[in-house]
Amino acid sequence: MQTMDLRINTNLAQTILTGFIRSETNRVGFSKVVLGLSGGIDSALACYLAAEALGPENVLAIRNPYKTSSPESLEHAQLVVDATGVQVKTIEITGMVDALASQIPEMGKLRLGNAMARSRMIVWFDQSAEFNGLVLGTGNKTEILLGYSTIYGDSAHALNPIGDLYKTQVRQLAKAMDVPNAILEKAPSADLWLGQTDEGELGFSYEEVDKLLFLLVDQRYTPEECVAAGFKRNFVEGVLERVRRNHFKRVMPPIAKLSNRSVGHDFLYLRDWGT
Repeated sequence: MQTMDLRINTNLAQTILTGFIRSETNRVGFSKVVLGLSGGIDSALACYLAAEALGPENVLAIRNPYKTSSPESLEHAQLVVDATGVQVKTIEITGMVDALASQIPEMGKLRLGNAMARSRMIVWFDQSAEFNGLVLGTGNKTEILLGYSTIYGDSAHALNPIGDLYKTQVRQLAKAMDVPNAILEKAPSADLWLGQTDEGELGFSYEEVDKLLFLLVDQRYTPEECVAAGFKRNFVEGVLERVRRNHFKRVMPPIAKLSNRSVGHDFLYLRDWGT
């Protein structure tokens, strides 16, 4: 049986991920990136990596508070800006979101949260045009597998340097890169409504689910083998269902096949197109 050891070589990971940002940005003719800086650990790590890869002058961090956002989020984002020296803009989304919400009285907090995430995405891509940079993703592997994101919101980006790091691995690398302790130690939250935390909404801890996902995905364990390894059956089945149900968030929308060279089916690689 494989162990559930999620430790990474942080020096090697840092080298690979900064190289990824540099090569993937340059290969499509860009030298700059834009990212949403929430004050959380994921976007903080992405910002540190981007600043090292491209130089802080080539990174634009955008803070998008809503009227209910925690002031602490802005403060923690500023810690990252001060430490990395990246460029920064603060563009509030309250007017954008409330303009929609005022027309839909029955909009609950989940739909309102999705509207916030998609409003932020609009700002990032608008600012990417002005800054002439690609939008950098900040979602980790745990969130991607569980579908814990808003499609065409925080999941919208041109490249993602931390999408193959589980949340516990993000913490390891962020600590190694000297991300401020105030960010490392706080409870993860999307900051979409008062009192929201990721783990409270998910119903389990990142540490617990990362170990299970590592066995299911990386080690290809069957559900029965995960139960034998000590996980509760209802937890294994619930996580499996989340991964299955949210697969549509991890792929491009399927295209109906009519020709012998359909995008997404046969036309997959740009081997002969100069990349």
